[in-house]
Amino acid sequence: MSTCAKVSRDLEEPLAGTAATARTWLLVEQPGPWGAEALTSSHLDPVLGRALERAAADTGVRIALIRRPGRHADCHKVAERRVYAAHTTPGNVWLHSATTSDPGQLLKLDFAELGRGRSASFDTVLDGRPHDGDPLALVCTNGKRDRCCALLGRPLAAELAASGVAGAWEVTHLGGHRFSPTLLVLPFGYAYGRAEAHAVKEVLQGVREGRVVTEGCRGSSAWERPGQAAELAVRTAVREDAAGALSVVRTEGEAPHWEVTVAHTDGRHWLVTVSRGASSPPRAESCGSALGSPARMDVTAVRELSRTAAASPATR
Repeated sequence: MSTCAKVSRDLEEPLAGTAATARTWLLVEQPGPWGAEALTSSHLDPVLGRALERAAADTGVRIALIRRPGRHADCHKVAERRVYAAHTTPGNVWLHSATTSDPGQLLKLDFAELGRGRSASFDTVLDGRPHDGDPLALVCTNGKRDRCCALLGRPLAAELAASGVAGAWEVTHLGGHRFSPTLLVLPFGYAYGRAEAHAVKEVLQGVREGRVVTEGCRGSSAWERPGQAAELAVRTAVREDAAGALSVVRTEGEAPHWEVTVAHTDGRHWLVTVSRGASSPPRAESCGSALGSPARMDVTAVRELSRTAAASPATR
């Protein structure tokens, strides 16, 4: 039987501009089964899950549950769990970690401050510290959202863990089921689709060296989708792989056409024209859904601006 991931791959649907959007990620370890809405349909207290959803709403913080790859004991009580917070905006990228025996402490976090890239409440409330281990490789495996995530994601997560990737975790939801296996890498916050173990290891090595691998990349979660596509287009055009080199500083227009200004830390700027198109022929966005025409981000022009033009009001 055909799956949404196979159809998307066969049709060579583009990946750029399809990443989930979140300036800050809050990841909470929760073993055991996950439902489609994991914060309220796992062994995490659903009352707490709903409260966390409310606390994070409109703050730029996205909460996800994580668990180690492999078989999961259906246990209701977790003595101690790992928690991570990561901010992904270039110039202020960080990843902190903590452990807690009381997940209710998470409600004491200042979500608005976390969304703005300030880690103080995470460090104070949870005794958090900068993460000094390997980068995190978060593979979506939640089959209750889409079977492709389980069929393709769980074997990838298991293979990564078995081969010694210490930062490998399963995660509840990264969006884009049809691009499975999907992957988010922290601290930089770049998402990948149709991931394979050997490619993931190259991506992680790049992270250790401060580089972004663009092959298979869906974009940075720090930007909205037009910005994701624009930044990747500039990286490709000028062969720039330094992780913190580029930022999306301005997006003008509205769907389906935008002009996105991408800035380099060395002072260069580019104006990138992005259009939202409809994928053809029709295909399902997830297994079991009706046929449709998923939106795609098409970059139609990349133009380097003079320094005068980049600073002029006409380009703002």
